[in-house]
Amino acid sequence: MVKPTVEVIEQFNDKVNMSAEELQEWVDGDKSKKAGTGVGLESAKKITKILEKNPEKDPEGYDEGEIGHMRKVTGYINRHLAQEDHLKETKTKEGLENTKSTIR
Repeated sequence: MVKPTVEVIEQFNDKVNMSAEELQEWVDGDKSKKAGTGVGLESAKKITKILEKNPEKDPEGYDEGEIGHMRKVTGYINRHLAQEDHLKETKTKEGLENTKSTIR
């Protein structure tokens, strides 16, 4: 079932926990190279543009393409959070901090 747009926007704004500047700094940094693939880094660039375009997070300020990407991002984040819950059962805190899933 497809989530309603309003729910996608709320989840995106709740789960994306960096400003555009912070995300760009992360993308340019060493840690992103450990975590990223080309697809992930391209997604981060799209997220940065979304954040820059609508820093007030006005629900009316997103176009359909942005909402489509926000939908992908929230799905990805939710899957990784579920994986992280499983990893918490099998790894130490330090080990968890160094997994690609956590870094992403």
